[in-house]
Amino acid sequence: MNSPQPSRSVSRTLRPSNNAEVIAPLLLKARHLPNLITGLRILLVAPFLWALLEERYSAALLLFVIAGVSDALDGFLAKYFGWTSELGSLLDPIADKLLLMGAILALGWLDELPGWLVALVILRDLLIVIGAVSYHLLIERLEAAPLMISKVNTLVQLILVCAVIVHYGMDVPARKAPGGFNRINSVDHLWSGVAYVWQWSQRARKRRQRQRAEGT
Repeated sequence: MNSPQPSRSVSRTLRPSNNAEVIAPLLLKARHLPNLITGLRILLVAPFLWALLEERYSAALLLFVIAGVSDALDGFLAKYFGWTSELGSLLDPIADKLLLMGAILALGWLDELPGWLVALVILRDLLIVIGAVSYHLLIERLEAAPLMISKVNTLVQLILVCAVIVHYGMDVPARKAPGGFNRINSVDHLWSGVAYVWQWSQRARKRRQRQRAEGT
């Protein structure tokens, strides 16, 4: 005599029907997408600089645009879905700095940017790094909080690098180079450097005042 077969309704109840068990791992993987995109952007820096130094401006411009789009995409994913992480907050500015600083140094090496502007960019970044480290070691733990002028500075640098690449890629005579961008960039760099020094000096002053008040 054949044993009775379980009904379809019973067999369904024996199977896991909770979709959360499937969705949860997918969400955990998806939340790493911004960091993955940022990592790929860092990998684009080397071929971008190679194309730039070889004066392959079309390829350099394409890679530069891809890097810019990836920057906007990982920022959108992180903010819209809340896929933020400590690693991402560290990698994203590193990727931007590697791309922009590398581009400015390469364009300076090719004499496509004036040496004084390249020196100003380097000095501004050194000033910010030294100021941040000094504040962190001497005053208190420094939470990274870029100023609005710093975001404007990054945008101006992006426009400058893109304009220079397009300019030389179109074989425009050197005397017609976009010098206006150089002047705007220099003013913005000076402004942002002074803004950071002012902000940290005010924080340090208020911190010392609180410490004195607590000690009395």
